[in-house]
Amino acid sequence: MSEKAFDCKMCGECCYGEGGIYLQEGEAERISHFLGIMTERFRAEYTETKHGKVYLKTSSSGYCIFYDHEKACLIHPVKPKRCVDWPFYSANMQDEDTWNLAKDACPGINRNCSFADFLKEGKHWLNEKSNK
Repeated sequence: MSEKAFDCKMCGECCYGEGGIYLQEGEAERISHFLGIMTERFRAEYTETKHGKVYLKTSSSGYCIFYDHEKACLIHPVKPKRCVDWPFYSANMQDEDTWNLAKDACPGINRNCSFADFLKEGKHWLNEKSNK
């Protein structure tokens, strides 16, 4: 395949919806440092805890609190791993129907790519990111 299976369009579609972006260890500190605020303030203003995990809040528009329609992701250089990994989530890589739903919602997923090509690129992407 000559075209990539995924090429982010910075459209914000993956930033819409509640409760999907949880933070892993060290991410709150990294983001708060980037924002120039104390971690405690970051946690109080921008996160919520549900089901034992810390999640980024969503704004009243339903988008991630750090998504701006004109500027896109305001924390892009330090965005959570969950965001970095999109669309190569395990659900999208384990089930072709789920991948098709993601493909319908995300303009960055190549409409002409096969599920096999998506899996190949996703495995490479995830392996590359885990080795950093």
